Amino acid sequence: TLEMSFLADRYQQISDDLSQLDLFKDFIVSDYDVFKSLIFSKITLPEDEFMLYRKLFYQVYKDIAKPDLYVYLYQDTERLQQNIKKRGRQYEQNIDAEYLDKINAGYLEFLRNQSELKVKRIDISELDFVKNRSDYLSILNQIIG
Repeated sequence: TLEMSFLADRYQQISDDLSQLDLFKDFIVSDYDVFKSLIFSKITLPEDEFMLYRKLFYQVYKDIAKPDLYVYLYQDTERLQQNIKKRGRQYEQNIDAEYLDKINAGYLEFLRNQSELKVKRIDISELDFVKNRSDYLSILNQIIG
């Protein structure tokens, strides 16, 4: 299935990242988390397939360290739809608001249930950190502070 393909791709990606660790740096910054695969698979797979997927997922990732800090840049559904339209990727154009709502809810549920993680949730729905330096600095201050 597509979810199994994502699982394999993410495993390869994180394995490559970890094999290239710089011995002189004591941190890694990543724009993805392997656990997001669980969020998407829970929404897209039937319950029995999800249970099997989850079992395999935890076998594959049992030794992966959790991040010291998890920064979640939240965007509301309206903003996500604007970004999808602006990106112009054909395969994304038919993603409906209900699906995006479920994904957002899945992330929030996941983060609520991760009591061992230090999580910073930052709502960027009204921010443009690419074009607006003050928005960028605001986000950076929230992460550091």
